[in-house]
Amino acid sequence: MIRVLIAEDHLMVRAGIRALLEKAGDIYVMGEAANGQEAIEMTESLKPDVLIMDIMMPRMNGMQAAENIREMKLPTHILLLSMYSDEGFVHRALQYGVKGYVLKSSVSDELLWAVRAVAGGKTYLSSPISEIVGESAIHPHTGPQDGDPLSNLSPREKEILQLIAEEHTSAEIGKMLSISEKTVEKHRTKLMEKLNVRNLAGLVRLAVKYRLVDK
Repeated sequence: MIRVLIAEDHLMVRAGIRALLEKAGDIYVMGEAANGQEAIEMTESLKPDVLIMDIMMPRMNGMQAAENIREMKLPTHILLLSMYSDEGFVHRALQYGVKGYVLKSSVSDELLWAVRAVAGGKTYLSSPISEIVGESAIHPHTGPQDGDPLSNLSPREKEILQLIAEEHTSAEIGKMLSISEKTVEKHRTKLMEKLNVRNLAGLVRLAVKYRLVDK
């Protein structure tokens, strides 16, 4: 039996994925997470065989969560769900040790095939994603992360940037991350310096442009 954890912020989507998986007969859903932070905590405690995770989630997105799980050296294989087939997204995901990347438009029996492949240690990519990876191998790009300035941020800086873009105050962010409001302000100042922007609006624009948040 393949043990699976689902991380998706939309309740109806989560319920649909769960129903599909439970009909398979060889997959057991251990639990559900509503954001990236919950996904990390539940993965650490439950240690599922496969974590099915949406990329765009509040609090911490799936890409950040995957990066954190990789650093924690947890045995769980990660399968990302996304509306986006951007080459940058795909390559970043593979760099973070993600084993599966399935487009939401393809979620049906393909998700079952992907879960089984990933649980067995194989890599599974939706057909359009495979084409992107293959094309990139033939015509590789140069430069870090295709010029994505967010690639130079630490996981904590990305987390704070996402929370800022989600319109949380410094006090709220401090409570969420168990740090002082003053520390949050220092991070915000450093983010502006690193990303070469002058105000919060500039930070939010970059977070949206590079799809750290979905707006």
